[in-house]
Amino acid sequence: MPESESVSSSLTRLADLEDGVIASVNAEIDGEMESIILRRRGLSVQAWLNICPHAGRRLDYAPGRFLLSDGLLVCAAHGASFEMERGECIGGPCRGASLRAVAVRIDAEGGLHFGGARSQERI
Repeated sequence: MPESESVSSSLTRLADLEDGVIASVNAEIDGEMESIILRRRGLSVQAWLNICPHAGRRLDYAPGRFLLSDGLLVCAAHGASFEMERGECIGGPCRGASLRAVAVRIDAEGGLHFGGARSQERI
C-alpha cells in the first residue's frame, strides 16, 4: 500500500506547460517546500519529487534545469538515468529504484492540482 502525505492543492495551468518538456515547480508537502518535476504528455501530466533515490539530491543541475539524454532524465549529481514513463532508474547507481510519484489532476478549466497524496508506487 502506498504511503500518502498531505500536499498543497493549486499548482499551475496545463496551458503553461509545454508538451513533452520537463519543468519544475515548488509546492508545499506536509508543511515543507519541495521541488516537483512535471512532464506534460498531451492532456495528461506526470509528477515526481525532484529527488534522486540514490543519494537524496536534486536531479536538476540548476533550479528547473534538467539533463536529458536520448529521452532519459539524468541526475546531474551522479548520472543515474530515469525513463520517463514510470520514473524508473535504468542506469547508474540506483538501477531498479524509482522516482517518487506525486498524484496530480487537471480540473475542467485546465488548472493543475495535486491529488492530495504523494505516492511511493511506480506509475
